[in-house]
Amino acid sequence: MNVEELRFMNGVCLVTGAAGGIGRAVVKRLASDGFRVLAADLKLEAAEASLADVAGEGHRAIALDVSNEAQVIAGFAEAENLGAPIDAVVAAAGILLFAPDGNRPLITDMELKDWDLTQRVNSTGTFLLLREYLRGANRRDIANGRFIGFASVAAQLGGYRSSSAYIASKSAVMGLVKAGAREAAHRGVTVNAVAPGLIDAPMLRQSLSPEDDCAVTGNIPLQRIGTSEDVAGAVSFLMGPDAAYITGAVIDVNGGYRMQ
Repeated sequence: MNVEELRFMNGVCLVTGAAGGIGRAVVKRLASDGFRVLAADLKLEAAEASLADVAGEGHRAIALDVSNEAQVIAGFAEAENLGAPIDAVVAAAGILLFAPDGNRPLITDMELKDWDLTQRVNSTGTFLLLREYLRGANRRDIANGRFIGFASVAAQLGGYRSSSAYIASKSAVMGLVKAGAREAAHRGVTVNAVAPGLIDAPMLRQSLSPEDDCAVTGNIPLQRIGTSEDVAGAVSFLMGPDAAYITGAVIDVNGGYRMQ
């Protein structure tokens, strides 16, 4: 490993939604890649649990509501004050709401409060994280800066097993990373997203039980539900030196469910 790669591997990476199935896999993978992980979730105890048995040293956990502007600003400021400013961000926090009967709510049945909450967490939360990260990049040079948002194949297809609020919020993320990529390029910072398909994580299991997997895998060329580790692998690639010339991109992790 050369000197530049060693510098890259010593960075601090903020991972939001760290306690979720995909978030936890991302934390573990990036820690093994050599990052110092700042794990964030709504509850401190959950964020701390995501760091159990991960490789490396210098990791830290915080409680963070990504939809709360003051908390996001404070989280970045605290990292700088501690002498460990955030070098990269994986915005994995997200929410998917279902109707009380467990079904996907139609537009005509959706309540405004559910629409607003979904947008605040998924799209506004990603915006707040990107804004603070780029503000930090304007204050200091960030070597190999990386920002990774989370889109979804649901937004690319117009929906499956998800609601219009979720689809719209993830569509916003796809547009935001393109705008962010253009604005961050002169700083040498890349801004990308991953778009998971059907992934065996708690969000999918809200509407699909394991015994029903065969009902959907027939539409997936690779004939299986994806794993959280599949997504973490794509994140790891985008965070690494081999992705230095990729920005404004959305990497599909869907087993071929959607091809473009």
